[in-house]
Amino acid sequence: MSVQTIVSFLDKLTQLHESLLEISHLKTEKLKAGEIDSLQELIKQEQKHVQAINQVELKRIEAVEGWAKSHQLNPNEMTVSMMIESHVEGTEKDKLEKVTLKLAEVLVTLRAQEELNRQLTEQSLQFVRFSIDMIQPSIKNINYGNTKKSATDQSTNRSVFDSKA
Repeated sequence: MSVQTIVSFLDKLTQLHESLLEISHLKTEKLKAGEIDSLQELIKQEQKHVQAINQVELKRIEAVEGWAKSHQLNPNEMTVSMMIESHVEGTEKDKLEKVTLKLAEVLVTLRAQEELNRQLTEQSLQFVRFSIDMIQPSIKNINYGNTKKSATDQSTNRSVFDSKA
């Protein structure tokens, strides 16, 4: 495998993550607007992107392992960072650094956007719980009758047969 193949896989990963970031921005808007049906559709699209990312990532891993084998290096320990640091030179190194940095930037932005979506979802759930609690009265506060009977009430309810002779 060549470095160019690895660069192309990293480029494809960057494109997929950028597309996922766009979906994440749309999810934020749908969460703010409370559009659940649209949100569900976006989640389906997001799942398809994640599957595609996983497939490309597996191919990238295979490409890195193949490159390591062709250079008599341990394929199980080889990473793109290690390739950049000590095994690749010249324009290949520059291309690899550039695409890796771009992917890292997209991932950081995506992580921040998804954290915002998580917080919005939590706030929405808290609001729903609060609304339900306001609608449903607490069982402790409901009294249908006098639960404590005084001693005088108990004595007046005695029948003739319970009285002492």
